[in-house]
Amino acid sequence: MEAVRRLDRIDTGVRFTADDAAALNARYAGASAEDILRAVLIDGVAGRIALVSSFGAESSVLLHLASKVAKDAPVLFLETGKHFPETLEYRDLLAERFGLTGLINLTPDADALAAKDESGLRWSYDPDGCCEIRKVIPLAKALTGYDASITGRKAFQSATRAELPVFEIDTSDSAGRLKVNPLIGWSRDDLIAYMDEHELPRHPLVAKGYPSIGCMPCTSTVAEGEDPRSGRWRGWDKTECGIHQVPGLTKDGDLPPDFDPVF
Repeated sequence: MEAVRRLDRIDTGVRFTADDAAALNARYAGASAEDILRAVLIDGVAGRIALVSSFGAESSVLLHLASKVAKDAPVLFLETGKHFPETLEYRDLLAERFGLTGLINLTPDADALAAKDESGLRWSYDPDGCCEIRKVIPLAKALTGYDASITGRKAFQSATRAELPVFEIDTSDSAGRLKVNPLIGWSRDDLIAYMDEHELPRHPLVAKGYPSIGCMPCTSTVAEGEDPRSGRWRGWDKTECGIHQVPGLTKDGDLPPDFDPVF
């Protein structure tokens, strides 16, 4: 663990503690998002790291910043099979425009779909179960190859994100994986100003009233004054898909019996 606490070199055996996350937050207090990305993508202060992107309404900002630092950085996209066609087109547009060469499409396990969502309608009666099969498990399995992940979460998006730090410990398992939120302090105005300054293409659904965009069946338009994420799983007691909660732990034991998130 000494390598982590020096914060200058990480080997593949290192895992992080709450103290390590606190030290990183102190070290990079006041640092720009680009500086944080350079620290994790180039300087390696978080070990092996991948960026997780939904290619949603605000994704262009983080992806553009990352492309300025490392165009070959791994970018994980959860191809759930339920996305709006516009999202898939936007993914391809941004990858080409920014020269992102590390894009990895994560798909749900075919056997899991056949066993637990053969009709493709699980979202309509069990959205947690649908997210688990199509998002949580594929990402949890993919992240076993990394020490840390980069997210595009912002504090203004919802009450559950309001107090998040830049560096936090991923509570998904006991591996001590780090989660990095370079844009956590950005406001909506900051994002819009950056998009305007760099002439970044907008997700086509934003202009149609979708400020937060997930899978097509579980995303609706948002009225003026509503929480930007209120259009996600409208009518359900659900605010997150699960990838930012506890990947790998389920209510009905859907994880494969041989799946071990600790690496």
